[in-house]
Amino acid sequence: MSSQSAHLKTALFLLVAMAATVGAALGFQYLGGYLPCKLCLEQRYPYYAGIPLMLVAAAAAALRWPAGLTRLLLALGGVLMLIGLGLAIFHAGVEWKFWAGPADCTAVSMSITTDAGSLLNDMNAIRPPACDNAALRVLGLSFAGWNAIASFVLMIVAFRGAMIPGRR
Repeated sequence: MSSQSAHLKTALFLLVAMAATVGAALGFQYLGGYLPCKLCLEQRYPYYAGIPLMLVAAAAAALRWPAGLTRLLLALGGVLMLIGLGLAIFHAGVEWKFWAGPADCTAVSMSITTDAGSLLNDMNAIRPPACDNAALRVLGLSFAGWNAIASFVLMIVAFRGAMIPGRR
């Protein structure tokens, strides 16, 4: 397999995996009704930056631009996932009460009815999530914990892809 082919496969894998990860978070929010806290939303930023970056990396590999450029883009994707890993570990630590989270850590957005008769009831019933309370745990891990695992795996894939030497 040529280095360009390996770089292309790596970039496409990262593109799809990043989109699927942030897509799952958005699905839990909009379909599952899990309102994100401030730290939850911040964990999405590396993905929002990484998705178009991996699209450019895939295009660079497919169009046979210099392998060094594709390797640099993959490495930048790895750095973004390293940042995502740090954000996820911080949030998981806040949830486990290892350290304090930001004082202003509540949901940035809430859905409240437009029906005036239900408005007061909804305002009393809807509680924005706090960063130190995990909305859901699956196999003992919160969304932040699972994001830490996803970020770690994607970071490793990106850095390994960036280390594949290009043609000389």
